[in-house]
Amino acid sequence: MEIRPILSALLRHKTAALLIVLEIALSCAIVCNAVFIIGSRVEHMQRDSGIIENELVDIQVSSLMPDADRDALRRMDVAALSAIPGVKSVSSVNQIPYGGNVWVTSTSLVPDQPEPTANPSQYMDDGNLLRTLGLRVVEGRAFTADEYRDDSEVQKSGGKEAVMPVTRTLARRLFPDGSAVGKDVYMSDTSPTRIVGVIDDLVAPGGAVDPVRDYSALILPTRVSNGEYVLRTDPAQRAEVLDAAVEALNRVDPNRLIGDRNTLADMRHAFYSRDRAVVWLLLAVCVALLAVTALGIVGLASFWVQQRTKQIGIRRALGATRSQILRYFQTENFLIATVGIALGMLLAYAINQMLMTKYELPRLPWHYLPIGAVLLWALGQVAVLGPARRAARVPPAIATRSA
Repeated sequence: MEIRPILSALLRHKTAALLIVLEIALSCAIVCNAVFIIGSRVEHMQRDSGIIENELVDIQVSSLMPDADRDALRRMDVAALSAIPGVKSVSSVNQIPYGGNVWVTSTSLVPDQPEPTANPSQYMDDGNLLRTLGLRVVEGRAFTADEYRDDSEVQKSGGKEAVMPVTRTLARRLFPDGSAVGKDVYMSDTSPTRIVGVIDDLVAPGGAVDPVRDYSALILPTRVSNGEYVLRTDPAQRAEVLDAAVEALNRVDPNRLIGDRNTLADMRHAFYSRDRAVVWLLLAVCVALLAVTALGIVGLASFWVQQRTKQIGIRRALGATRSQILRYFQTENFLIATVGIALGMLLAYAINQMLMTKYELPRLPWHYLPIGAVLLWALGQVAVLGPARRAARVPPAIATRSA
């Protein structure tokens, strides 16, 4: 098909064609970035926490007696919770994936390093953490019994632990060229801490989307007494265990408050509620933009068919077939869409640069641009199909009618 007549016709309707080009460009730019953000959010929600979520429940308590011996109370709590039928393991924790507490430290390879090599999440192990969460030591070892210390002892001495295991991701980040086991790192002072083991990746609490930050974690041998306990049980018994845990803790000390208590599955669902809202909002925006763009294409094509009815009839009288008329309008739309998509790709890149600067979003991968282009090309062809088919049905006899 000759392109020149199509371009000539478009030049005679520059304003209408330009409006559709701008509409397609804006849709392309927004849809490409929106689909990228949706994909990032969905991937974030599907990340593996590294723990056996379907077997865990979490319960938090707070004492009404500030002078109580917190270490002694923790030991009694753990003993009472461990005695509940169906409970496999209990751990007192400082934080847990999808929880509200976030503990972060810094790790450096040399003392007084200006910028830390990593800022991992910091978990505390009371001796039961790995067994309770279902974590495995994949290299080296965990802690020995004599390496654990109570929370009060750490606070009084002001000392720091000499050994720790780290996650696979943190080990690779600290020592990418070899094993991390046996290596020393520094955490906020000049005393070294030796890495004695590497464990499975464990997700950090908080909303980070960067996989390296998500799975950078270390574990210290401190029995924290901040009133948060994680219990491992059979998935079918989680509700019963939570109810029994409340009764057991009240028997140990009725003079305190029982705070949040949830299954880890429910905590995960609540944790990602904002991400799900963002995904649905962006999906609605994309659908609305594409619908408006499709309506604009339909409206313009219908207007042009009406304006060119006699011209189409003349072409039919000169021997043009219905398929040729159909291809004419589809080609015309394809050219308009191509110009709009080209501008949209440039605009998509500009919008992504702004989002990277203001909201720390990652760079838009290049493959999202052809995805948006194909989507808009297909949308344009579908949208123009109805008016183009009406144009193809214009009879040759229309050419003989007066204006």
